[in-house]
Amino acid sequence: MTARADRNAAIWFASDGYDPKAKGINGRRVAGESFLRGFLTHADVDEFVLLAHGGAGPAAVRAAARDLRPDMPFRAVSLADVHRISPLGCINYPSPNFATEVWRRAPYGAAAWSICGITHTTSTAGVMQGFFDLRMSPHADWDAVICTSQAVQASVRAQMDLIDDHIRRRFNAPPPPRPQLPVIPLGIHTAEFAPDPAAGAALRARLGAGPEDLVLTTIARLTPHEKFDPLPVYLALSQAARQLAPGQRLHLVLCGIFRDDYSRRVFESGAARLMPEVGFLILDGARAEDRQAALSGADAFAFLIDNIQETFGLAPIEAMAAGLPLIVSDWDGMRDTVTPDTGIRVATRTLRPEHAVREALRYQGGADSYVQYCAGVSALTQIDVPGMAEAVLRLARDPALRRRMGEAGRRRAVEHYDWSRVIPRMQDLWADLNARRRRAPVPPPRYPAWGLPVAPSPFLLFGAYPSQVAGFGAERYVATPPAAGAPDVAAMLALRDYAGLKRQFEPTASVEAVMAAILAGADRGLSRPEVENATGLRAPAVERAMIWLLKYDFIRPFGR
Repeated sequence: MTARADRNAAIWFASDGYDPKAKGINGRRVAGESFLRGFLTHADVDEFVLLAHGGAGPAAVRAAARDLRPDMPFRAVSLADVHRISPLGCINYPSPNFATEVWRRAPYGAAAWSICGITHTTSTAGVMQGFFDLRMSPHADWDAVICTSQAVQASVRAQMDLIDDHIRRRFNAPPPPRPQLPVIPLGIHTAEFAPDPAAGAALRARLGAGPEDLVLTTIARLTPHEKFDPLPVYLALSQAARQLAPGQRLHLVLCGIFRDDYSRRVFESGAARLMPEVGFLILDGARAEDRQAALSGADAFAFLIDNIQETFGLAPIEAMAAGLPLIVSDWDGMRDTVTPDTGIRVATRTLRPEHAVREALRYQGGADSYVQYCAGVSALTQIDVPGMAEAVLRLARDPALRRRMGEAGRRRAVEHYDWSRVIPRMQDLWADLNARRRRAPVPPPRYPAWGLPVAPSPFLLFGAYPSQVAGFGAERYVATPPAAGAPDVAAMLALRDYAGLKRQFEPTASVEAVMAAILAGADRGLSRPEVENATGLRAPAVERAMIWLLKYDFIRPFGR
């Protein structure tokens, strides 16, 4: 493996992880789409390798790669032939749940390549079960889960501690080595968030905001149960608004998407009831021009999250790139990203673990939905309301502080969170994983492809069902004399229409070739090895075709 191949990774692609336009806007897909463009733009590699099931995704990524780096070679590799990522030795996976990929690797040996996942939301039952499944899979310490913040790394370690304790108790054995859990932040394309003065002026005019007024903006999913409860924020803004200097007014612009009428009602009725003295406007977060206006017309950016659904917080980084000072909750990723020179973090508080046992068990057992689970935890999470009000007043009264924080934030976004800085860190990790893999003293044993514990061959799992298991060996087969007007192989396959399910056991041409070879054997017939020689097909393909031909009585054992 060359040094540059060592620092490259095949990008595991599914549109659900990278295409917010087609699959719906959420943080995971927005981050995935941004990463993909960042990788295609900034990766120091010799080729781009995309790993996918197929479909339109590879063609779209190939087109994007051609636009961004027209001279860069591009390969698309099918997941059915994952070993063809060579000479690359690492797969970049768009979530932390890559146990399936570990098992896909198992027939080649655990040291065949490394797998590198990344955290997004870690509070769902699927992700929590996924970490358990990962620890039960044959992963190795040359695999990794990138944690996007110190806080989420701590949460991943906390769950792995519980899983490892289970392993010790259940099996009276030490747990296997963990995957690497490095902290590497998400990135953005900082240049894309430069403010547009005209859009900002138009927004302030729409609000009726004067030059001395303070306009706060928030860009987030507008759901009180999966992002942030707006009512404590409204209470704080009302407290701050009543303490502003005469003639100065406070405005709040929320830019986001409502998933349901319930969320809209909470946000809108809450604002009318709790902060009537504060200017209030909701913009459509699905419109790029509305997001641009929100960042361009604001004096400060607020991101007061109280929800375990959040793990990093891209929006504050985007606001930094736009030159805005920040008011954020002292929560998850913001504890890393928002420093005292760029904004104000407002204290948060939760309860001891025993207070949320009911919420955990009701969600795990299916009694509560994810929305109910998040809402229950949010209800028991405090953001200090006087602290929020104090932060707003501090920025409202000090334009120079706002400018200093905004400038510091812009520098911090460019220096730490632009993809041009983040992608090299990811490449360093991939190189480290490859080095760890090559240092493995003894390659772990391979699993037989037909004997994976989580995906055994159905003919192993259900081997007791049939009268016998076919062993073609040296037995000879002859063509069955066809009845008048009977369909041939191609017609029978068309009549059965496996293609309607988009899966056929073997290509029609292969089945026809096996049939033709057996027909050519005339009365004496052919054995399976002779069919292989006659067709040039490998034994598995020949046997799969032959069992189907037997199923439809196109052929019979010689002498029967």
